[in-house]
Amino acid sequence: MNLQEMPESPDYEEEPEQPPTAPQNPRVEAIKELGQTHVPDYQSDIHCLTIAGQVEGHIVLPPQNKTTKYEHIFPQLLAVEENPKIKGLLIVLNTVGGDVEAGLALAEMISSLSKPTVSIVLGGGHSIGVSIAVSTDYSFIAPSATMTIHPIRLTGLVIGVQQTWDYLSRMQERVNEFVVNHSRISQERLKEMMFATGDLARDIGTVLVGKDAVDCGLIDEVGGLKEALAKMNELKGSGGMLQ
Repeated sequence: MNLQEMPESPDYEEEPEQPPTAPQNPRVEAIKELGQTHVPDYQSDIHCLTIAGQVEGHIVLPPQNKTTKYEHIFPQLLAVEENPKIKGLLIVLNTVGGDVEAGLALAEMISSLSKPTVSIVLGGGHSIGVSIAVSTDYSFIAPSATMTIHPIRLTGLVIGVQQTWDYLSRMQERVNEFVVNHSRISQERLKEMMFATGDLARDIGTVLVGKDAVDCGLIDEVGGLKEALAKMNELKGSGGMLQ
């Protein structure tokens, strides 16, 4: 077959180019995302960091889970430390816990900031959320908020060998040591609550509600947003040092 006898390739219609999407009206976007027509515009020197849902670590959780990704928090903490306009960090917690190493890494980074830091537990600050709550210079808990103290647990396939137990034991010691060093609770009292039986159904641990967390020395004070901001302004005025 010569070139003149070769069949012609079928014609394909090119898809028309889609017109560029018009930018969304800011007011419409505010209604869609926040349910209000106007977001107050105020330049504050306090950065508010929210840790909600489950702390997501090395494993991506299902999309229906409310999560806080630790790789999203690290850049914010770096920006807080480097930005001269930011004078303090307020951390709002309502978390069920999550990845132990990711949560402990966040707590370590928060505790190493040179600027004043204050945390407030609203709703719940459970499991590894306890370490994050106590990592700040001063901590608050709402009267109705709860905190769960329990040992580290594993999910999925667990190999029942001595090495697994040793790894869990060392990780538990890291968490306990951090909490004790950043709060007024003793090592003995923390372990006592951690391994208490009867408080949690089919589990071991202790649930602390509001004032209970203060009485045991885990949290500094019962209070809400007003008290947290007042303490932040106090720390800012004293150069970040507790009086």
